[in-house]
Amino acid sequence: MAPKDKPLTGKIDASRIKMMEVPRPEQGLIEGFKALGDASCVVSDVLDELGITGVLGASLYRPTIAGRCIVGPALTVRNIVQREHPYETARNKVNKMAEFEAHNLALPGDVIVIDGVVGISNMGGISAQTGKRQGEAGAIISGAIRDVAHSRSVDYPVWATEITPVTGKWRIQTVEINGDIDMSGVRVSPGDIVIADDTGVCFVPISRAAEVLRAATRKAQLEQEKCKVIDTGIPVYEVTRFQTDTAHKQ
Repeated sequence: MAPKDKPLTGKIDASRIKMMEVPRPEQGLIEGFKALGDASCVVSDVLDELGITGVLGASLYRPTIAGRCIVGPALTVRNIVQREHPYETARNKVNKMAEFEAHNLALPGDVIVIDGVVGISNMGGISAQTGKRQGEAGAIISGAIRDVAHSRSVDYPVWATEITPVTGKWRIQTVEINGDIDMSGVRVSPGDIVIADDTGVCFVPISRAAEVLRAATRKAQLEQEKCKVIDTGIPVYEVTRFQTDTAHKQ
């Protein structure tokens, strides 16, 4: 593996990499969010209550592997469209994609988050396999991906807005790694906590992550209590009253 103290290739100027190392979460944060299971709904409720914008639905960011739930720090990438015509860049083999620089910087458990280009693949099978080899939890991509069967075969889950066979190699330019990005109106910074499951994706600012985890843990415990009460067979109107009572406790 290439050393992490310098760029892996010459495809992106080192000055475009904002941080060589992303902020790391406090000990126990990732494990705490993982313990919640498929918690995007609980975390979404908490973000609402705390006034934090950070939720994207799975109807837009569709998971490639059903039933997967990932939690990890965001390692961000920003792509734009190359100026040159793709047939010329293909003929001259001009590839300005550089998400491999992100793979090179990633630590086990990181989530690659790409502010990408629509209609063009921002990640393919080789990239996904590299991410899996690096120990990444998966990727969230605003834009298209391809080689879905390949990424599934190596068990690398991706949440993306589009799927296409059209390669980004000759069409996309990576302009920044580990800077702030925009994911469908949600600002994501390097190190923010990513929670993704079948229902959607939540981005939790790292500065608020401990606060969100505490509230989400309480809410998840109350929901478990509600489910146990429902299983006892109590009347529906009693379930409604129980929900109201526990809501006041929060």
